[in-house]
Amino acid sequence: MRLLDRYLLRELLGPFSYCLSGFLILFIAFDVLDELSDLQKLRLHASDILEYYAVKTPEFVVTIMPVAFLLALLYTLTHLARHHEITAIRAAGVSLIRLALPYAMVGFVLSLVVFAINELWAPQSSERADDIRHRYQAGTPAEKQVWEPKLVFVSGRESRNWFIEAFHKDKFLMQGVHVDTLEADGSRMKLTAERGWWETNTWVFTNVHIGDVAPGGLETGSRQYATLAVPEFTETPEQIRSEIKMKKINNLRDVRHAQLSVKEILNYQRLHPGGTRKDSMLETKLHGRLAAPWTCLVVVVIALPFGAASGRRNVVVGVASSILICFTYVMLGQLALGLGVGDILPGWLAAWAPNGLFAAVGVALTLRVR
Repeated sequence: MRLLDRYLLRELLGPFSYCLSGFLILFIAFDVLDELSDLQKLRLHASDILEYYAVKTPEFVVTIMPVAFLLALLYTLTHLARHHEITAIRAAGVSLIRLALPYAMVGFVLSLVVFAINELWAPQSSERADDIRHRYQAGTPAEKQVWEPKLVFVSGRESRNWFIEAFHKDKFLMQGVHVDTLEADGSRMKLTAERGWWETNTWVFTNVHIGDVAPGGLETGSRQYATLAVPEFTETPEQIRSEIKMKKINNLRDVRHAQLSVKEILNYQRLHPGGTRKDSMLETKLHGRLAAPWTCLVVVVIALPFGAASGRRNVVVGVASSILICFTYVMLGQLALGLGVGDILPGWLAAWAPNGLFAAVGVALTLRVR
C-alpha cells in the first residue's frame, strides 16, 4: 500500500469510528426513550433491557453503517479540500478516481460486513429480541414463546401438507403431527404421530399411524410404528422456521420491519414453487437484502464530488450535504419499496433503483469536478 493510501485511510478511519459509535449511541438512546414504557409494561428488569439492546445491536449497526460512512467520508474529503491537500495530490499526477480507490476499498469491505450481519446475525437477533420482550408475559417465564402453536404449511414442491399442534423453534421438536402427502398416482399417504424431531438430517416420529388412501378416497391399508424415521420428508427445520416468519408478513409495514435472510426467503420459495400472494413482497425483500449492503460502496461515488469540490466551504457543509443525501436516499428507498411490494414495479428494480440512481448521479457529478 502506498504512503498516500495509508494517509488517506488514516484521515478517514478516525472520523468513521467516531461517527459509527456516536450514531449507535444516539440510535440506542432514542430507541430506549421510545420503547422504555412498553418494556416496563412487559415487566422486564434492567438486566433484561441491557440484554435486549445487546442482541439488537447488529440490527442497529446495519442501519447506521452507510450513514456513518457517508458523514465520515464527506467530512474527510471536505477537510482535505479546505487545506488544499486534494489540489496538491492531483497536481502531483494522481487522478480523482485513483485518490478515491482506498475509500472504495473501505466501502467494499463494509458492504461485505453489512451483508454478513444481515445474513448471519440480524435475523436471529430480531427473534432473540422478541423472545426477551415476552420473557415474562402473563407474569411467568416465557418458555412457551419458543413453541409455535397450530402450525400449518404446505410444501408445494412435494405436494405435502403439514399440520403441527406445536413446533419448538430452537430444538426442532414437534407435538401432534399430521402429514398428508399426495403421490404421483393420485393416492395419498396420511401420517399421524404423537411427537417428532430432527435427527441426522431426517425427521423421526413416535407412536406413528400411517394410512394409505386410494385416489377415490378409500383407505386401502394402515400401519403402526412405535418409532419411524421418514427420509422422504425433505422439508428441513430451517424451511419450517421460514414458514413461521412468513406467516407474519402481510403488508408493507411488516415487510419493512421483517428481518429475513436471503436463505430464509429462498427456503420459503422452494417450499412454494408455484408462488403465493406474497411473491411480490418477498421478491422485493430478497433483492432489497442483496442491494442494501452495496449502499456503502455507492456512498463513495456520491460523496466524492460533494467533498472533493468543496475547497472553500466550511466543514458544516459536508454535514449538511450528508443529511440531505441520506434523507433523499431513505425517501426514495421507501417509495421504491412500496412500489415493489404493491407489484407496481418488479422487485429487482424497486430494490436496486436507489443504488443505481445515486451511483449514476455520483459518476456524472464526479466527471464534472475540476
